[in-house]
Amino acid sequence: MAYAPSPMSVQPGRIRTLKEGSREKAGPVVYWMFRDQRAIDNWALIHAVREANKANVPVAVVFNLFHSFLGAKSRHLGFMLRGLRQLCHRMQHTLHIPFFLFRGEAEDTIPKFLRECEASLLVTDFSPLREVRKCKEEICKRVGGFVTVHEVDAHNVVPLWVASDKLEYSARTIRAKINKRLSEYLIDFPNIELEPPIRKWVVTDNHSIDWDDLIADVLRRGAEVPEVEWCEPGENAAMEVLMGSKNGFLTKRLKNYSVDRNNPCKPTALSGLSPYLHFGQISAQRCALEARKLRTSHPQAIDAFVEELVVRRELADNFCFYQPHYDSLQGAWEWARKTLLDHASDKREHIYSREQLEKAQTADPLWNASQLEMVHYGKMHGFMRMYWAKKILEWTRGPEDALEISLYLNDKYELDGRDPNGYVGCMWSICGVHDQGWRERPIFGKIRYMNYAGCKRKFDVDKYIAYVNKLVSELRKRKAENSLSRKEKVPRRCDPEN
Repeated sequence: MAYAPSPMSVQPGRIRTLKEGSREKAGPVVYWMFRDQRAIDNWALIHAVREANKANVPVAVVFNLFHSFLGAKSRHLGFMLRGLRQLCHRMQHTLHIPFFLFRGEAEDTIPKFLRECEASLLVTDFSPLREVRKCKEEICKRVGGFVTVHEVDAHNVVPLWVASDKLEYSARTIRAKINKRLSEYLIDFPNIELEPPIRKWVVTDNHSIDWDDLIADVLRRGAEVPEVEWCEPGENAAMEVLMGSKNGFLTKRLKNYSVDRNNPCKPTALSGLSPYLHFGQISAQRCALEARKLRTSHPQAIDAFVEELVVRRELADNFCFYQPHYDSLQGAWEWARKTLLDHASDKREHIYSREQLEKAQTADPLWNASQLEMVHYGKMHGFMRMYWAKKILEWTRGPEDALEISLYLNDKYELDGRDPNGYVGCMWSICGVHDQGWRERPIFGKIRYMNYAGCKRKFDVDKYIAYVNKLVSELRKRKAENSLSRKEKVPRRCDPEN
């Protein structure tokens, strides 16, 4: 698909044209929301409203709920839908923009809606993932010659195609490119509430959404991986985690970030923003803007946070966009692929099946703790995720199996699974992506090595294991109590003979 830059009012370079339409009479503007699920600080929504007002036409937001997106379960879909319910209310009652939700394949539902409302412009947000890009290409084919399609990178601070036009080798090679454009793109957002749609969308059919029924349905279908209670979904909750007065990251926990962020025994040192960033319930740009206001008082912490938030996240998007094999051994650099295959048949002390790994049935109590943390809590500490993935390489029959199993478990249990950061995290740990060659050793070859002894030197391993065991025990107890409570609330059937 050929892309052309779009000279639009929202920051030059942030928007590109996927398809040029030929409709002479302006029709409504439709924003197909996917990755950036928020009303505030959303360049894609800002662009859609401005284009609608410029043409004096109405604007609507649509969201398509896929039947099954990369194996998402209750944990992921419940969090997403509860956030979307809040978003829908805000759209309709504060911004006066209708919110439509479809179920099925977006290749069918989106073009059908565009035809029905005679839209002239479709705005989409950006994702580097294969499935989404393929879906957009198909939609561009099906919408006909009249509809123009714009894609807006509302997720990255520096738009991906502006930061780099090629696959970057490492953080070192992309950092300077991003920092060079940061002052241009790290600016505050216009207030969309001060620029509401001029024309009102006339709704002819009942498009109300039964959120309770919808959420209950997806929870039932994906019950294998239940929701977590520690992370409240939605834009307001995301802002509270970022800068709330009680326990906000920037207001209460920032000072320890640069020192403690790699210590699994101190999880509160982390920002806790990854689920909100993954589902687009908060903008990375907003996080960076608020963080930079505090740089004078906490320079090291802010620099470390912005490095992770901007450089590392955008490097992950770069990898998934420019490397079509971002989740397979084919996506590794040649040196890494060669060294892994050279050592694929090396003797392993242990070989575990996927089922054994999933149930944390290994001889390593540290690894078991990290797996249990992910399964029950929905989030594994970032440092432990590196160790976790590298041990899977050590305990499986070869690098292909190791990568497949690590991605399967990550996407199934991590609240922020199916994300470029997750793909790159596993590829870094197992395939040396964005890393360099190290001293050659069995199984790993030249891939960076991690072991239990190294972890013991970095943090209190026993303390971390005890923390996870206590956490899992409390979560299991709460789950049992909630299950019993639900059973007690179910009314008994009347005995017809009484």
